[in-house]
Amino acid sequence: MTYKIKPLSPWRERLHEIIFEADTPMGKLFDIWLLIFIVLSVLCVMLETVSTIEQRFGGLLITLEWVFTVVFTIEYIIRLMSVRRPMAYAKSFFGIIDLLAILPTYLALFFVDYHYLAVIRALRLLRIFRIFKLGHFLKEGAVITSALKASRAKITVFLVFIILMVVVIGSLMYVIEGGQPNTEFTSIPRSIYWAIVTLTTVGYGDIAPATAVGQFLASAVMIMGYGVIAVPTGIVTSEIVNADKDAPISTQSCPSCAHEGHDADAEYCKYCGEELNHYTKDTMFTPF
Repeated sequence: MTYKIKPLSPWRERLHEIIFEADTPMGKLFDIWLLIFIVLSVLCVMLETVSTIEQRFGGLLITLEWVFTVVFTIEYIIRLMSVRRPMAYAKSFFGIIDLLAILPTYLALFFVDYHYLAVIRALRLLRIFRIFKLGHFLKEGAVITSALKASRAKITVFLVFIILMVVVIGSLMYVIEGGQPNTEFTSIPRSIYWAIVTLTTVGYGDIAPATAVGQFLASAVMIMGYGVIAVPTGIVTSEIVNADKDAPISTQSCPSCAHEGHDADAEYCKYCGEELNHYTKDTMFTPF
């Protein structure tokens, strides 16, 4: 037997319209002020790491950080109250980001310097695409997300192959260089670290082979590194080309789980199955 989730009460529906929708004057005003607060809070955290500024305004910056944290905490609680399924929202992408945005300041009470992690709040600025109705950006973002999901299996197989490759190459380099005097390849794990750095073409230069055989192997690994970069790029690119880029999407937020990115003609949420509320036709976007 299935049970239909009760609709939101009038005041919770009004909260949802203001907090999650940007198509009403109040909703847009709320979102714009939220973006301003996010930018200011990130700036405070960044400026606090500058010693000269911290010495003069450290107390003020800490006070402002706590003010922003309290505001974001209240906002997070209200978001949970304004959806039918609070846990569904809490486990969504933006729900997790919203929670991580307030945790660092509280963790700093027990772990020094953890409040610097509050810069993760910058990810909340992704809402700007919905707030200012940049529908084509939302559409392209959905295409990229779909392509990444479609290529998960191929990329997983590729990464497993790369892991096996660096283990073999690192072990081989340890055999070649490990017996040399003053060698930097002092263990297989350290040699695997060198293999990863070299294969990915990062090349820190903190470890380098000294023998001719080791240098030959290093040269081969460097050349293979270009293929390592090209393969996952090609996999994702092919999925992007095959993606349905012509399907219009809406900025409509589900009143049940708060997920976004639904098709423009969707009547029900594709994540939780609940009926969507269509406040206005302005939430619809068509391809450019």
